[in-house]
Amino acid sequence: MPQPKPTSIDLAVIGGSGLYNFPGLQHAERHTVDTPYGAASGDIVVGDFAGKRVAFLARHGESHNLPPHRVNYRANLWALHKLGAQRVIGVNAVGGIRADMGPRVIVVPDQVIDYTHGRYTSFCDADGAEVKHIDFSEPYTESLRRDVLAAAGRANVAVINGGCYGATQGPRLETRAEIARMKRDGCDLVGMTGMPEAALARELELAYACLALVANFAAGCGDEAEISIEEIFAHLAAATANVPPIIEALLKN
Repeated sequence: MPQPKPTSIDLAVIGGSGLYNFPGLQHAERHTVDTPYGAASGDIVVGDFAGKRVAFLARHGESHNLPPHRVNYRANLWALHKLGAQRVIGVNAVGGIRADMGPRVIVVPDQVIDYTHGRYTSFCDADGAEVKHIDFSEPYTESLRRDVLAAAGRANVAVINGGCYGATQGPRLETRAEIARMKRDGCDLVGMTGMPEAALARELELAYACLALVANFAAGCGDEAEISIEEIFAHLAAATANVPPIIEALLKN
């Protein structure tokens, strides 16, 4: 299969749970990109949005067939980079640990703690690859993070600036004891897909920021005796509706 040539892409968006296509994307073309790391989560859809070229990839597949620990994060980031993306927004569904990070809240985190295991966490894992020791003290690109915050302000969408994202293995939700430990560690949010995505973007020298959409309070942090999957997706749908206006304001700046 002929490989796509790098194109002019102003922004790439990786959609998480509840975001399987990008509303408003016009003149869309689908790209299947072969990678040295296997297949990406699906085709990358490139089209016009807000007068700019946007690439979209559904992290879990367009039918949500990939659990968090089975996502091929290396292939996803490599494919976006191959197509010419230089800036990436990762949209992630999360649980709220901090009291002000309840359902439907949107957070632009600035730190990460990685609790995942058994995932390919680096392009250096490939045989013969150059070993890179990236500086990951600030896991998100601060300039892009601030651009996202400013865009949310212009779009009149309330977001919280900063917070620590704790990345867990999934696909199960966490126990109360695990969340209590994460809270002691300093985590404000818990999700299953934030890592190794952010680190892989850094290895490829991509600007990367996260829009964390709170779907529910994490175990033991809210009033619910049990977390309902139906409620999670209802909250996600409401929060996801605010993503395109933020992206539009970001692109129009």
